[in-house]
Amino acid sequence: MLRPKVPAMPQPTGHITPPTRLVEPTTVIQQSPQHFAPGPATAPASVPARPAVQLTPGSVIALVGGGAAVVLVVGAVLVSLLLAVAVTAASVAVCALVIRSLVASDNRRR
Repeated sequence: MLRPKVPAMPQPTGHITPPTRLVEPTTVIQQSPQHFAPGPATAPASVPARPAVQLTPGSVIALVGGGAAVVLVVGAVLVSLLLAVAVTAASVAVCALVIRSLVASDNRRR
């Protein structure tokens, strides 16, 4: 019914030559360093490798307060997860007792 047609690749006719690029050689010219008149030698400014962290009493209080807030939030999340697991377990236990009771009473009726 439906046959896909594969496109035919036309064959090149004649001789095809790739385009040529002209590459010109480059030369590196080294210049001699210029001699300056001797002047006063300046020592390079010493830059500390790492900036020093300044902890002020306010920033210490902020860090302690932030850490306490993180601990409280993580604790509340963990307690709520534990409570959710406990409630789920209790409801599954109640469902199991009800099903067991229904099965036992159904066996007594027969």
